[in-house]
Amino acid sequence: MKALRFTGGRLSVDEIDPPFAGSEALIRVVMSGICNTDIEIVRGYAGFSGTIGHEFVGIVEELADRTDLIGKRVVGEINAGCGVCANCVGGDPRHCPSRTVLGIVGRDGAHAEFLRLPAENLVVVPDNVSNEQAVFAEPLAAAWGIREMADIKRDTRLAVIGDGKLGLLCAMSLRLVSDNVISIGKHRSKLDIASAADIETMLVDEITGSLNGSFDVVVEASGSEWICHGPRPRSAPRDHRT
Repeated sequence: MKALRFTGGRLSVDEIDPPFAGSEALIRVVMSGICNTDIEIVRGYAGFSGTIGHEFVGIVEELADRTDLIGKRVVGEINAGCGVCANCVGGDPRHCPSRTVLGIVGRDGAHAEFLRLPAENLVVVPDNVSNEQAVFAEPLAAAWGIREMADIKRDTRLAVIGDGKLGLLCAMSLRLVSDNVISIGKHRSKLDIASAADIETMLVDEITGSLNGSFDVVVEASGSEWICHGPRPRSAPRDHRT
């Protein structure tokens, strides 16, 4: 099969054998998404070597113990835990110290014709969700995870800093549970996507000191240095920055 691999400091499309699934699911990839993490891996992040990519939609081709999943269109949790440590037993394999991570740590990824993942990592995609929508499942799950960090209600005041893919997904997911979300970024064309989802927007250049203390939760989703040095919205005392 063809796979996009980063090995020896070089990115290339290589012809390799399909993965041996063993007790895991063999998944035929029908669509994969490019994440900024993929780009950072090529720049040296995490010291990863192998097939990159972790955002995908695929069809289960082989799975010994769950024949009901064969032929199903799926997305997947990218962290695969050891199954026996305290974190795994406690239901949080994402923080297993021995975990592998699809296309990031110790496990070949999704920019290939096939990949493998444990059956328990898979989620069947409903028929009314397109591949183009489902491929965003992994970053959307990360965005939705903000609700695990803060108690967000309909009247919670939120600011999301960053208008990239993750920033927009954060703003959109939070808008589902709060009427007071503002998306802040550098690019009007990207902020227009948030505006179309009924989200208030603001360019970075428009930030003033009057915003300090205006928010219950501030989400930093830009990953940029300017947020550390330039003007930025601040949460009210004892509230949340994530």
